[in-house]
Amino acid sequence: MRGLTVTTLTAVAGIAAAFGSNELAATPDAPQGILVLAVAIAAQFPILRVIGIDTDDLSAKDVLYIGFMTFSLWFVSWGILLTTGA
Repeated sequence: MRGLTVTTLTAVAGIAAAFGSNELAATPDAPQGILVLAVAIAAQFPILRVIGIDTDDLSAKDVLYIGFMTFSLWFVSWGILLTTGA
């Protein structure tokens, strides 16, 4: 259940960050796009705590997984938004 919760949260955070980057960043190389991604990654740990997952129990591999999955979904989603002109 923990793995499903973490994976779902990373997917939702990555896609939400892509929409946020699309709204805030004027160009693909604007620093606001990366800032939105960093906030999305950092915001997941308090959310996990509220949900009931002990974040002190996460290993380095788990933290890297959260960062990588969020980045991956952000990258793909924002790329799609940029190419479609949405």
